[in-house]
Amino acid sequence: VGEYVAACTAGVFTPEDGLRLIAERARLLQSIQEKGKMLAVFTEPETVNATISDYLSDVSIAAVNAPKSVVISGRAETIDHLQSAFKAKAINTVYLKVSHAFHSPLTDPILDPFRKIAENIAYTLPEITVISNVTGKPAETELATADYWVDHVRRPVLFGPGLESLFQQRPDILI
Repeated sequence: VGEYVAACTAGVFTPEDGLRLIAERARLLQSIQEKGKMLAVFTEPETVNATISDYLSDVSIAAVNAPKSVVISGRAETIDHLQSAFKAKAINTVYLKVSHAFHSPLTDPILDPFRKIAENIAYTLPEITVISNVTGKPAETELATADYWVDHVRRPVLFGPGLESLFQQRPDILI
């Protein structure tokens, strides 16, 4: 949820609208009946993509945290099967303690209801640089759209690539 704070700080939306977005997002996520699981996988994204490629209707990459730190998310039984597949390849994994399978196909049912909420927010262009968790790069006009915040619910969090991009900017101050 840090990107909501960053967007608010950058002037993309008001604190009240930011709180409304994040509260409605949380409410909708909690309404998902199938909870699913999330699994940290300690290998590169290419290996994870190859391993999960036959299961994309059930599972997706939820986060890329570092060059060899990826999180997958989705249906519990599929995550369990994939955990065994990674173990067979001698790839370490750790189950995450979460309430739901965030950034996975299990969140698809809430995307349209969340879009309706996001379309009623007043957006403006950022006044300071924000590194996008969706692209891993500096964000500009896309932050000021409902589409971006819907994608933010579903697409992987590119935390590692975002940090790389941030350090390339060589900022004097980081928040």
